[in-house]
Amino acid sequence: MYSDERFANQGLNVWKGVAAGAIGGIVASWVMEEFQSAWMKVANNLQSQNGSNQDEKSNEEEPATVKAAETVARKLFGHHLENSEKGRAGNAVHYATGGTCGAVYGLAAELAPGVTAAVGVPFGTAVWLAIDEGAVPLFGLSKGPTEYPVSTHVYALASHFVYGITTEVVRRCLRSNVLR
Repeated sequence: MYSDERFANQGLNVWKGVAAGAIGGIVASWVMEEFQSAWMKVANNLQSQNGSNQDEKSNEEEPATVKAAETVARKLFGHHLENSEKGRAGNAVHYATGGTCGAVYGLAAELAPGVTAAVGVPFGTAVWLAIDEGAVPLFGLSKGPTEYPVSTHVYALASHFVYGITTEVVRRCLRSNVLR
């Protein structure tokens, strides 16, 4: 009943799923950045309309992706990132994380298609919980979740909804049309 050919095809489909998920995660990382940029423009516009001149405190500390890149550069290569390198290195961490999470999602979608329910929103939520709310503070790349206002968590969760939805849409499109 189970031939070697069927197992070979299943293995090929798993790898196609991983590839589609990784590509979806990378594309979704870019879309997420664009969403965050638009969100910040709207928020800053609303702040200026309300007469508030307070700058967002986001400039107080470096992004977690830059801190992670700095740690990797220092521990693996004995290199301290120059200011001119931090943006690219932070982006590399962001896209590598997005692509890796997408690859895992693509694998899960092949093995348990139910994970694709709600067009990736549960996936995006899981990434937000595991990484933003869990791993990032756990590894000292940010303050703990209770040290940020609710608005920061809403912004991050909405960003990850966008990430999850985009990952699923791209993954599904690739698996249906390109990586069949």
